[in-house]
Amino acid sequence: MHVKTTSFKDLIICQPSVFTDERGYFYESYKQKTFEEKTGLSPQFVQDNQSESTYGVLRGLHFQVGEMAQAKLVRVIDGEVLDVVVDLRKEEPTFGKSFSMILSGENKTQLFIPRGFAHGFVVLSKKATFSYKCDNYYHKESERGLKFDDPYLGIDWKLDPKALILSEKDLLHPDFETLKQLL
Repeated sequence: MHVKTTSFKDLIICQPSVFTDERGYFYESYKQKTFEEKTGLSPQFVQDNQSESTYGVLRGLHFQVGEMAQAKLVRVIDGEVLDVVVDLRKEEPTFGKSFSMILSGENKTQLFIPRGFAHGFVVLSKKATFSYKCDNYYHKESERGLKFDDPYLGIDWKLDPKALILSEKDLLHPDFETLKQLL
């Protein structure tokens, strides 16, 4: 596994070593010892989640607060998404800044997202299977969201806004200015 740091503390891009031959490919999607050695981080993952979505589906921006905050290791098994995070850690110089990258079944890239980030993605392919590990259990009462199209954040979701498909819940999240007062 190769790792690349970002300008955000502990937000790390992970590229697994992929072995291919005439039969196809093989790679270790996660090995705790290697992850710890390469990143210096020791998350204890307790839950794996997976979703399938079609073109234009935007899920996010989501996060959990307090004791139930989650770090995540995200990847795409099949298809392609634009993965987006927003730093909500007030003590960090990157507070309120976003980071995005393409994750796909083809590039097999993974993103480690530490606690304190809002996370979302939009499907750029016909459909996508999205998978992620969490270091804390989902807790409905701790779930929060951030408005995906907040002008302050200025996130380019790469699709025409008319093509986006969001849940009713995701359409009702507060903007960043309102959220700052609640953090």
